[in-house]
Amino acid sequence: TNATRSREEERASEREREMVVGGFRRSVSLPGGKPGWSPQRGGAQQEKSYHVRSTSLPCRSHPLISLLEDEVRTTRTWHSSSPAGPPSSPSAWLRSGLVRLELLHLALDDLLHLPQTRNSLLRSRRALPSGLADMLLDDFLCFVDAFGSFRAALVCAQELQAAAQAAVRRRDGPRLASVARSLRKAEKEVAGLALALRAMSASAELASENTPADVVELAGVLREVKSVTVSASVAVFRGTAAALSSATAAVAAPSWSPSWAALRRRLGLKKKSEEGEEWVRRASERLEALEEMAVGLESGSEKVFRSLINTRVSLLNILTP
Repeated sequence: TNATRSREEERASEREREMVVGGFRRSVSLPGGKPGWSPQRGGAQQEKSYHVRSTSLPCRSHPLISLLEDEVRTTRTWHSSSPAGPPSSPSAWLRSGLVRLELLHLALDDLLHLPQTRNSLLRSRRALPSGLADMLLDDFLCFVDAFGSFRAALVCAQELQAAAQAAVRRRDGPRLASVARSLRKAEKEVAGLALALRAMSASAELASENTPADVVELAGVLREVKSVTVSASVAVFRGTAAALSSATAAVAAPSWSPSWAALRRRLGLKKKSEEGEEWVRRASERLEALEEMAVGLESGSEKVFRSLINTRVSLLNILTP
């Protein structure tokens, strides 16, 4: 009996110790943990905090992506540097614009040769009603046609400039009037190219809820390239049209003479007429400036033309492997 009583007392003493220790128990928390945090909830939140990125496109730090974005920014900077009015000597500025366009599309062509870009373009044909690559083919066809016509207009301008110079030297009124009409026609053609490209500036929205992320990202990059190509090309075409207009005005009959025949009579009576000589000098200067501009722009536009063709060929190779 005494042994039984002793065991019961020991068990009661153990229960009292457990109750005392239990009063001092506390929950264990992780350093920096927030109230209500649990491993399951914390893990889910941590997963959401990571930016999931498609591996179908090179990352923004990829050299080709960075190069293309740099060219887009530089071309926009060139365009924003356009003077408010027609520049007095636009040749250098216009040539610089063509250089920017050439470098922009060389960078784009390099990007199109990456396997990731190729895969994204092929996926766009399945994900979009009108594939991204197909839309690019149409856009680049318009660019190629525009710069092909621009080059032809520049070649024509050089021929007209030579004819105008000869007519000014010979005081050939009918021939000079004919050249002036042809220059005016070339001016309208180049201005029409600017209007046609300007209509391309609006782009259809390609993205939708089901569009893959890499296709959306690539479409955004290419939309920027298209936009800056349109704006820079329009600026070059308008500047060239303004120069042609200036040359046309220079070879037209002077304002102080009702007709070229009257000018010839005055020059015949007084060949060293100061007014006549001054007009010849101004016309010659304008025509020389037109020649310099046309030669430089023809060379630059040919390079842009070839870069556009190369890019379109790359697109065709992607679509028809």
